[in-house]
Amino acid sequence: MNIRGLFKTSLVDFPGRISSVIFTGGCNLRCGYCHNPGLAFNSPDLEKIDDETVFSFLEKRKGLIDGITVSGGEPTIDSGLIPFLQRVRPMGLQIKLDTNGFFPEIVESCIQDGLVDYVALDIKTSPDKYPSLTGRDLSFTPILATVDLLRQLQVDHEIRTTCVPGFVTLEDIKKIGQTTGRVKKYFLQQFVNTADLIDSSMKGLTPCTVDYLYSLREEVLKFSDYCTIRGI
Repeated sequence: MNIRGLFKTSLVDFPGRISSVIFTGGCNLRCGYCHNPGLAFNSPDLEKIDDETVFSFLEKRKGLIDGITVSGGEPTIDSGLIPFLQRVRPMGLQIKLDTNGFFPEIVESCIQDGLVDYVALDIKTSPDKYPSLTGRDLSFTPILATVDLLRQLQVDHEIRTTCVPGFVTLEDIKKIGQTTGRVKKYFLQQFVNTADLIDSSMKGLTPCTVDYLYSLREEVLKFSDYCTIRGI
């Protein structure tokens, strides 16, 4: 797998579990607010960590961590993802997958083969704003297919949205709900403008006020059983 980063211990990436976070390089999107440009562009400046090094590390972490989080970049574009997870599973570690949802067939394979315990799906904004926020003119249909899979296959999962000012408004949240239908668990995340961003002009955006974030939460609760806010 194209592993470009490894975070030894996280208490926040995998809800309710202590995990090591594995970052894959490359992404099919170019979200302006992305704070991992090197990963998104699969920068040659990032060290490539071979699988065996990671497996050796995980063996040593047994008893200290509950599982792993596979993030990115976008892990589902990596042809080595499923073989990697197949080797992790016998280690007795729980597995969380972060995805933007554009490759539902990969997500489905991971779930059907029992290779993931938790999936976090990023919905960036309302369907009509995807091209301007992500830098790609892509259909929203694969994301809906991923949402349906998560519902039907009953894997533990969450949907999350980073509240980028101007791109995630009350109307955008309403449109997301109208498009996805009812969901179980939704997280809103505060926008951070202090990191390196793909679009440096977004550093000039002022993060949403706490009151506004709570108004977005009220809208989410019209179509989700649960919603909370991260990063405030």
